[in-house]
Amino acid sequence: MPSTMTPTSHANHATPVPPEPHVRDFYVDALRVLDDARLPYVVGGGYAMAYYTGIRRNTKDLDLFVTPSDHKRVLEVLNNAGYRTEYFYPFWIAKVLSGEAFIDILYNSGNGLCAVDDEWLAHSVPHEVLGYTTRLTPAEEQLWSKAFVQDRDRFDGGDVIHLILSRGHEMDWERLMRRFKDHERVLLAHLILFGYAYPCDREQVPAWVMERLLKSVEDEETPTHRLCRGPNLAHGGSYGTAIRQWGYFDGRLRPHGPLTEQEINQLPVPPY
Repeated sequence: MPSTMTPTSHANHATPVPPEPHVRDFYVDALRVLDDARLPYVVGGGYAMAYYTGIRRNTKDLDLFVTPSDHKRVLEVLNNAGYRTEYFYPFWIAKVLSGEAFIDILYNSGNGLCAVDDEWLAHSVPHEVLGYTTRLTPAEEQLWSKAFVQDRDRFDGGDVIHLILSRGHEMDWERLMRRFKDHERVLLAHLILFGYAYPCDREQVPAWVMERLLKSVEDEETPTHRLCRGPNLAHGGSYGTAIRQWGYFDGRLRPHGPLTEQEINQLPVPPY
């Protein structure tokens, strides 16, 4: 028989598989350095997922989310503390390195849609990470940033579904709906799949959310030219042929999206 413990039980909080001691020391020291410098951040990635969903897994790094206005100062402070820093994709992500271990410093998303703002900080959740008291990314923003990760080599739909399963009953759905403005189909698609994956838990999503999303889709206007928003979901290139050969306009590019040609050209061009 299935366990009687529900996914919404706080007993389901978990932590990722702990890293090696020297990696743990690196992570905790970096958090302490940022706190001492009074630079705000939130911890996301596997640590937030384990807390919210109870799913425990290995995590290869530590994800820290900071505002775009703070990211240069964050790198400067950590560099002064003796760690190597480098930009991975300058409009989106940088890294802090200690030997083979690294921390991702994120201030946007690969499609440019999920920039870190003050609400990430205001709604953060106090929590201990590796024994150090800090703050986690809000569940709503964790879901928002993961919802667009739908490439051939990485799909975060399972994470989205489990965030809804574990936290849907207490999510700020109004805020989440605002996050997905003009991208309602993406959220709707995840909610439909959630109802398929966990049909006995559909009440985790308020009925009015589905109704409003369906109405938004019904009222959509069709673009007047060939537009492909697929790269918002898969910046790794699953829609590259449509952009390069079939004459579709890249939905990440201004005025349809937030990115410039220069920023998109920072991303690798895959062979498909």
